[in-house]
Amino acid sequence: MDGSGGFLSNYTSRLDAKGRVSIPAPFRAVLAHDGFEGLYVHPSLDVEAVDCGGRALLREIHELLRPLSPYSEERDLFSTALIGTSEILKIDSEGRVTLSESVKAYAGIAAEVTFVGHDFKFQIWEPGRFRVHLAEARSRLHDFRKQLSARHVASDSPPPRPHGARE
Repeated sequence: MDGSGGFLSNYTSRLDAKGRVSIPAPFRAVLAHDGFEGLYVHPSLDVEAVDCGGRALLREIHELLRPLSPYSEERDLFSTALIGTSEILKIDSEGRVTLSESVKAYAGIAAEVTFVGHDFKFQIWEPGRFRVHLAEARSRLHDFRKQLSARHVASDSPPPRPHGARE
């Protein structure tokens, strides 16, 4: 993110009695550097969490949309999912945000949230759902690394020698 670093790590926090949650200080610092007023949020495309950020997230969305024809079905679908369901949440002077009912319903949030950094964006999860997702991600990455290692070993080994008579 422009040399300023991005959203890193994960943090779990409780919602207060008014339904507000404090954005972790390191995430607030990234948002402040980004210069976006408020917090841009939309339901994640792939998981039951909410994608959040500022200008950097909006830039990524626009870069995704740019090569798509303005009136294509693909652009319409992405625009609806990433822009048409988005909200801009206000961040108060103490770094807290009130999650809307639609955000809480989509992500299954009741009393606690987990903030998860993804460099140019972060996600807000219900903590139990995040633990399940993280375990699945680690398992899938373990399998993926095995596949990569097998491909790497195969590419380093000499080509098989042809059978039969030599010329």
